[in-house]
Amino acid sequence: MSSTTEAPGTLQLEDQVCFALSVAARNVVAVYRSFLEPMGLTHPQYLVMLALWQHGPLSVKRLSELLQLDPGTLSPLVKRLEASGFVRRDRDPRDERLLAIALTDEGRALRARAERIPAGIVGRLDMDLDELTALHAALTQLIGASRRALQDGDAR
Repeated sequence: MSSTTEAPGTLQLEDQVCFALSVAARNVVAVYRSFLEPMGLTHPQYLVMLALWQHGPLSVKRLSELLQLDPGTLSPLVKRLEASGFVRRDRDPRDERLLAIALTDEGRALRARAERIPAGIVGRLDMDLDELTALHAALTQLIGASRRALQDGDAR
């Protein structure tokens, strides 16, 4: 927290959780960029690919839920990945009304290159793996708390 003489909870920029999260997110995504650009991916596209590598073909609705993105934000990401040859959009065989996003052979092959990213990020950040694991746990807790706060606000 800040070293000013003001009481905690004041409007000091460096005391704001939102400021720390914003700067950290921007900087960490910039670190990822050096790994992703040679693969032809942006960070949001990488997240889509991670979901598909883990879960296989997904409906747009399910992919949207996993990534916690609205379908309007997700749709252009999928279109760019399709134009790059990494994914294809097909009708979901379980429900023809739904679109399913599936990896192409090129998209599946990209996974081998992506498997080096986590270790590369840890190395570039030069942080202990235990610190990063604790940070991930704290952020996951914060995500849950913020989602509950938003739901509570919607209920009012």
